[in-house]
Amino acid sequence: MQKLDFALEFEKVNSNTNGIPVIIVAAGSSSRMKGTDKQMAELCGIPVIVRTLRAFENCAEISEITVVTKKEKIADISNLGRRYAVGKLKNVIEGGACRAESVMKGVMLYKDVAPKVLVHDGARPLVSNTVISNVVAALKDYNSVTCAVKINDTVKRVNGEGIATETVSREGLVSIQTPQGVAVNKFLMATQNADLTAFTDDTSVMESVGEQTKIVEGSTDNIKITTPEDMARAELILRKEW
Repeated sequence: MQKLDFALEFEKVNSNTNGIPVIIVAAGSSSRMKGTDKQMAELCGIPVIVRTLRAFENCAEISEITVVTKKEKIADISNLGRRYAVGKLKNVIEGGACRAESVMKGVMLYKDVAPKVLVHDGARPLVSNTVISNVVAALKDYNSVTCAVKINDTVKRVNGEGIATETVSREGLVSIQTPQGVAVNKFLMATQNADLTAFTDDTSVMESVGEQTKIVEGSTDNIKITTPEDMARAELILRKEW
């Protein structure tokens, strides 16, 4: 297995066969990246998707990694896994027409293998061991878990003309992140005969069949790369300048 010199910043850890699998969703269109594929864009010299993979590679509580992506990216991500010594990367498969369908395809792989799995955005490369561990710990007692951060800004509701109609209380409001954790069989049951395009995250799928979602502490550094400005912010975070 090839390991390039500039990948040596990553600490190699042993796979934990008693840990939990993670499904990394990397099938988005990067529509707001002005022509740049955010998964392959280099973040301080390392592709975003590689940094995400390595975050879970280096977490002792993760047993293996599955990536769900576009058909044309399967070979590229598989090669990056080998190039950067991501030993826990076991599957790279084609995603679906929407996020929930892509996640469903990944979860299906574990139907008879694992009772619970994590799901993470491929474009969240700065997730920490602490955040991953927070979700894993809560998933022992709950079937639906997500990390989140409190909303500090004032929130207003606006109408179709862009006029503020209400100032919404921030009390009890949080901004949802990933990883999220779900019970495999319950998640698959929830996707049956459901409009998968209606779900914006994985815990929403669980909530549609009555499951309660446990919220655990996330991190303001755990940003999702959506725009070129997010790339610039992520670089500052990596350099400890943010």
